[in-house]
Amino acid sequence: MTSPLNQPMPRPGILDIAAYVPGKEHAPGVARVFKLSSNETPLGASPAAIDAFKAGAAHLELYPDGQARALREAIADVHGLNPANILCGNGSDELLGLLCHVYLGPGDEGIITEHGFLVYKIQIMGAGATPVVVKETECRVDVDAILAAVTDKTKIVFIANPGNPTGTYVSGAEIRRLQAGLPKHVILVLDAAYAEYVRRNDFEAGIEIVSENRNVVMTRTFSKIYGLAALRIGWMYAPAAIIDALNRVRGPFNMNAPAIAAGAAAIRDRAFTDKAVDYNLMWIDKLTHAFTAIGLAVTPSVTNFLLIHFPDVDGKRAAQADDFLTSRGYILRTVGGYGFANSLRMSIGTEEANRGVVETLGEFMGRK
Repeated sequence: MTSPLNQPMPRPGILDIAAYVPGKEHAPGVARVFKLSSNETPLGASPAAIDAFKAGAAHLELYPDGQARALREAIADVHGLNPANILCGNGSDELLGLLCHVYLGPGDEGIITEHGFLVYKIQIMGAGATPVVVKETECRVDVDAILAAVTDKTKIVFIANPGNPTGTYVSGAEIRRLQAGLPKHVILVLDAAYAEYVRRNDFEAGIEIVSENRNVVMTRTFSKIYGLAALRIGWMYAPAAIIDALNRVRGPFNMNAPAIAAGAAAIRDRAFTDKAVDYNLMWIDKLTHAFTAIGLAVTPSVTNFLLIHFPDVDGKRAAQADDFLTSRGYILRTVGGYGFANSLRMSIGTEEANRGVVETLGEFMGRK
């Protein structure tokens, strides 16, 4: 066995981190695969975004704008924000990591919820801090449980709203109650990756809450409804002091030029986004009813995916269903790492993919 003194060693705690495992992409031996494991939009990207990306590829020899001005201004125009309070990054994952890097250290605690995005825990531990996991109630964030977990070591609270993989959300009133109960030096992070899909009157993505407070930030992504997952584009709306701190340590050219151009075009194409919302709402409703009809339970979702729960019966559990689906070319997401050992998450796909999953699961459940 090699002695630690004979090779470089990461600092204590790094090797205790379980690396993030994305949804699988392949079904060995299957000619045609429908990947429904990564919450990608079946409609692809806006034609305007694709054209902007192609145009941006004409000058790859030039450094990109290190301030991503065109993208920040497009975001600001669409949402009515001050560009100075917007920070763009290489996916929202980079921004979540920067928050932990800047505001956490050994001895600090970061609060996450039971079924929250796994990257939160990874980044908290990567900063040398301690993740504190709080239980959810019926697949929903429990504000009272979070407030009860706050200690003098708490420095940050991560909330995915809507949640992933649950698909549930917390009302704006509850988020405001959470913020009011937190110490003023604790940062509340509202990860609103799926906010564009939500059509509920009591939902708030976080823009107003950020504007009214000094300790709240909202992160968003272009990987979902805008169909730009391959380009890794994320953005944050935050108080000026937090933007300033993160700008001091982020990479000077953390976004590439074609991504900046494509993102700016995508967010301005409202008609394309509206089409994606309408398509998603139709299929969320259809699939929820279809899965319920064949004996499966579905957590009500406001996102572009469904959390499907299987009966606790030998041969009809999620693991067997996953194998059965994969053998037919349908790849869903196992979510045991999120605390759902007997469930699968399905992204809304094309009509062909959606109908195929319903038919295949009906056969699996003996309801064909």
